[in-house]
Amino acid sequence: MSDQNLTDWRKLALKLEGEVNKTILGQELPVKLITNSIFARGHVLLEGDVGVGKTTLLKAFARSIGGGYERIEGTIDLMPNDLIYHTYLGEDGKPHVDEGPILKSGEDLSIFFFNEINRARPQVHSLLLRIMAEKTLSAFNQEFTFPHLTVFADRNQVEKEETFEIPSAARDRFMMEIPIAIPQVDKLMNQLIFNTKFHDADKLINEVTPNMIKFNQLNNLSIEIQNTIKSTSALEKYSLNLWKATKNPESYNIKISGIDMDRLIISGASPRGISMMMRCARVSAWLQNRTSVLPEDIHAIFHETIAHRLVFNPVYELKRTEISRELSNEILNKVSAT
Repeated sequence: MSDQNLTDWRKLALKLEGEVNKTILGQELPVKLITNSIFARGHVLLEGDVGVGKTTLLKAFARSIGGGYERIEGTIDLMPNDLIYHTYLGEDGKPHVDEGPILKSGEDLSIFFFNEINRARPQVHSLLLRIMAEKTLSAFNQEFTFPHLTVFADRNQVEKEETFEIPSAARDRFMMEIPIAIPQVDKLMNQLIFNTKFHDADKLINEVTPNMIKFNQLNNLSIEIQNTIKSTSALEKYSLNLWKATKNPESYNIKISGIDMDRLIISGASPRGISMMMRCARVSAWLQNRTSVLPEDIHAIFHETIAHRLVFNPVYELKRTEISRELSNEILNKVSAT
């Protein structure tokens, strides 16, 4: 793939952002981060209240990149097999078996959305994580492959009864955790209330240009981006220090008011996490039309690629969202890039 092809793809990536931003107001940053994850080829956790547009956002991306889009709702009685097949009585009175959401699109499955994943049992999580890691599934005496699959999962953040929190080892499989919040700007909020354009999600999605990005070319493109975008020795040293700071923040004089920093961290970012951070940083540099990663590329994706991997002392878990945001900000403030 030539530099010219990478330039052409970059133009398409920026056009993709613009198209998706038509569908939902005030979510430019989440759109940018999801775009990054698509070209970095990583799975994503979505964090946000109900009704903020997560489904609309993902349907818009699915329409833009092509391939199959499937989703499933997390429920307390969901079983692993529900991802693979479902049974029903046909008009002939006999039992029938249909393909479940994972198998329905076959090898063309592009985006799979697991809504309220923490309502599902750990056995379901286990199957999904295996599919995410291996991109394969054995069923009906066959081996199915999903080479182009990106999984998005949303957690119910409000209701705690009958939920199963995703363990840290499972969270580490996701490249990013991206917060999606209601825009706190009166002008945008008024549009969401009074502009009927934003009341019909299906119509909004249909306005997005279909198949702009060839989903089945993204894997090779991602490899080319990772091989083309370089990093200096100073940038590599900076990245290493950021990693160390997630493990021992007190060594970098990082403090958070009201928090015992010696007790806060049980486990810092994993090697996988730092690797994914750099994958996203290279994509960020590419989207900015640069050939080398700068500290600002890491800053743009640091919290979203690292915070959900940190394991806190259980005393602080209830305030994980606030503490992790402050901690990542302090790490970027205290660790020198020079």
